[in-house]
Amino acid sequence: MAADSEPESEVFEITDFTTASEWERFISRVEEVLNDWKLIGLSSGKPLDKGVYTTETWEEKSDEISFADFRFSITHHYLVQESSEKDSKEELVEDALPVAMQDLLCMNNDFPPRAHCLVRWYGLREFVVIAPAANNDAVLSESKCNLLLSSISIALGNTGCQVPLFVQIHHKWRRMYVGECQGPGVRTDFEMVHLRKVASQYTHVSGLLDIFKSKIGFPLTQLPPINISIRLTYILQDWQQYFWPQQPPDIDALVGGEVGGLEFGKLPFGACEDPISELQLATTWPHLTEGIIVDNDVYSDLDPMQAPQWSVRVRKADNPQCLLSDFVTEFFKLCRRKESTDEILGKSAFEEEGKEVADISHALSKLTEPAPVPIHKLSVTNMVHTAKKKIRKHRGIDESPLKNEVLNTILLYLFPDAADKSADGSEARSGTSTGSLPPTDSEDYNLYIQFKSAPLDSLTYKLALCLCMINFYHGGVKGVAHLWQEFVLEMRYRWENNFFIPGLASGAPDLRCCLLHQKLQMLNCCIERKKARDEGKKSNSFDRSSSDTGTPGQLGRNYHKESDKEKGEVGKSWESWSDSEEEFFECLSDTEELKGNGQENVKKGVAKEGSKETLALKPEGRLHQHGNLTLLHPGEPLYVPVTQEPAPMTEDLLEEQSEVLAKLGSSAEGAHLRARMQSACLLSDMESFKAANPGCCLEDFVRWYSPRDYIEEETVDEKGNVVTRGELSARMKIPSNMWVEAWETAKPIPARRQRRLFDDTREAEKVLHYFAVQKPADLARHLLSCVLHAAVLKVKEEESLEDISSVKKIIKQIIIHASKGLRFPNPEDKKLEEIIAEIMSVEASIAQARSLKAKFGIDKCDQEEERNDLENFVNSLLEQPEVSVLGAGRGPAGIIIHRLFLNSQKLTESSEEVAMMLPLDEELKRSDSSDEKRLNSGSVADFPSPAGHEVILRTIIPRPAPYSKPLPQRMYSVLTKDDFRLAGAFSLDTTFF
Repeated sequence: MAADSEPESEVFEITDFTTASEWERFISRVEEVLNDWKLIGLSSGKPLDKGVYTTETWEEKSDEISFADFRFSITHHYLVQESSEKDSKEELVEDALPVAMQDLLCMNNDFPPRAHCLVRWYGLREFVVIAPAANNDAVLSESKCNLLLSSISIALGNTGCQVPLFVQIHHKWRRMYVGECQGPGVRTDFEMVHLRKVASQYTHVSGLLDIFKSKIGFPLTQLPPINISIRLTYILQDWQQYFWPQQPPDIDALVGGEVGGLEFGKLPFGACEDPISELQLATTWPHLTEGIIVDNDVYSDLDPMQAPQWSVRVRKADNPQCLLSDFVTEFFKLCRRKESTDEILGKSAFEEEGKEVADISHALSKLTEPAPVPIHKLSVTNMVHTAKKKIRKHRGIDESPLKNEVLNTILLYLFPDAADKSADGSEARSGTSTGSLPPTDSEDYNLYIQFKSAPLDSLTYKLALCLCMINFYHGGVKGVAHLWQEFVLEMRYRWENNFFIPGLASGAPDLRCCLLHQKLQMLNCCIERKKARDEGKKSNSFDRSSSDTGTPGQLGRNYHKESDKEKGEVGKSWESWSDSEEEFFECLSDTEELKGNGQENVKKGVAKEGSKETLALKPEGRLHQHGNLTLLHPGEPLYVPVTQEPAPMTEDLLEEQSEVLAKLGSSAEGAHLRARMQSACLLSDMESFKAANPGCCLEDFVRWYSPRDYIEEETVDEKGNVVTRGELSARMKIPSNMWVEAWETAKPIPARRQRRLFDDTREAEKVLHYFAVQKPADLARHLLSCVLHAAVLKVKEEESLEDISSVKKIIKQIIIHASKGLRFPNPEDKKLEEIIAEIMSVEASIAQARSLKAKFGIDKCDQEEERNDLENFVNSLLEQPEVSVLGAGRGPAGIIIHRLFLNSQKLTESSEEVAMMLPLDEELKRSDSSDEKRLNSGSVADFPSPAGHEVILRTIIPRPAPYSKPLPQRMYSVLTKDDFRLAGAFSLDTTFF
């Protein structure tokens, strides 16, 4: 016995049936999600208004659940509705049907143009979908499908949820769903059939009615009426050639260099192909009943011309080729090139000349310097002037990226003053330096500030447009490098010959513009200073005069200070200079002695009017008397001196200067050194003031230079008289004050004999060197903001002709995005790509509007009312997914649409002779023609076979027994060329079944 009991003890085990299985855990997890989303309990809702599925917002929320190790995603789709909780509570009725069952019978939102497929098939406003989480996962076996259906049925019963719950089965591309909806004593089963091929008897309404009747299985002989909704969709793809108005540019003429066909300064616009690929016409019969129409395999009453509702949607071409977009995109690609100009054009252009100049400079340096001084090849004048000759010699004229005719046209466009060159080239070239600008208060003009580009008619803006066109039409990066090289040579020529650069505003570099524009303005400032100095040398006079030098561009080019000391000194600060280009200027020896004597008297604070020193120190560099102010000690009138202007700065120089000052640190010594570096202009002004006002003191200078730092008070003296006494402010009395130190250091030297604050020769060479080392990619980066600025202006100009509200909003967004992205140097490529993509979408939208207007003949419509209706119709097509046609086939738009299909049918079915037809506008005028009679007769042959055939069948019957509760039944059918689908929702009473 013991031996027999041992094997029994080994196989003995206990099964715990209280442990939850994977299936039960899955059901529990579904119930948890439904509870979290508050989808349990009774649901209520009013019948929806017409079109809300398209106009209102759809939202969804998702979660993830698992069945063992198989992951599912559960998603709640619902229409956002504005309804108060009070109203919804009042409408709750225990025996009311679930909202989903009410939606099955609602006819207000059949065939929504933009919605989830289940919304189109069943008309639901709210539902939950359980689908495999991974795209490549699928529920294929029938047993798994039944298991999932059982799971959702149990979950709905346990929670009391009345929202339909669907499970996606088979592969996702098939869009196969099965589901269930439960209510108090009722249930709706959602079933689906999907086939590639279908029997011919099911391609018409009579065959579908047979399927529907057999499925609902109504036992009575008298079946309630079945409501039928039908939609037939026709597609038009064969557009006639003359419907597309855009004329693509003559590429051969542009590449061939025919200058007459070029328009520099203007960007192209428009699509090279029709941006509208097809037009879809949906003819709908919304409310029919069985027996009213006949539609079988022999005969059909479904004539599209007799349909009560027409609606149209257009399919837009994917990424149509557009000229402006191609220009901007290709220019942006240039920013990513890494080749230098020498690598693109070849180094042979400078090799021989460079060697000769290097040898000469080396030999001369041995005679004058202990070590050779390297000279940059582009700073040697004779070599630069022969650069073009060398390029042509080594490369050959025929091998040049830009042909002479094109190059000359571009240079004349950039430098129009070169065409007007007279015997005296100075006047001709400088006369355009202060050209008239467009109104500065216009929005488009000030747009360059937001884009950080350049003014519309500036040289920089024109250069960007020329480079953009050359990059696209004339040799790409090689053409860009060639033009830039010629541009740099022109800049050096103008610098060396004192010719102003046209198309630049006078004044210091505008920091609101791009860096390249600032550099050009800096070079113009250098040319102005050099020109003024050279003309002063020719006059051989130190006399301060305001005579006109015959250079219109020179007048008004001074840089005004904000203080009152600069009033009235326009055009006088630099014209009287007559010294050489050296950094320091010579002074007379006896003047030096006088300066020293005068300086000693100032240091001691004693200014005796009768002394020989004061009398011997003659005032120099006076501009004008400063009101009624007098010097405190001598009592003589106070004069405003001629001063040096502060050196103009570009943003990169300002950044370098700030970095240098920041590196000095926060120590006392660093702060003192920083203050001295920043007081160079102050020291120069003090020396000029001393030279103009002999015997002056620091208080006199402060009264003119910084009146706020001189405090005056009225006091009563011993005799009772009111006396005005003044003293320096507290900050001026601080020990080791920089103003006091500078005043003690300053000598009475007029501005024309001082060391230059702005070395125009050095700064000009720095700018020219900066230009010379720029790669085409760097150049494109500098000018990309100008190109984007021009593209936005072009888009705004074209949009104003079409007046499309949606496009206007996008343009405003582009400007906002561009102002944020281009404001800082080196913007990210991703942001630039987003801006370019927005410009591309706007150009495509405008091209689509023009295409539709041409197809509907809006410009050739005579009646104003009809024209306005067509314009509104076209604008709606661009902004809405589907647009209803007023009057269906007999309205103005319907007649034109019918005509388009008719012409397409002629081209398809007729011979080439019949294909030669009249233009659209002439055909519309011939109302008495045979075609017009055919149009009015509504011949089905005018339309091709329908590409889509949709039918919705509805009824209310008691199921499963005649004494059951009458419940809604619905079946949706769609038939296309290679797809057939049936989606049924069949309800039954579960009270006794």
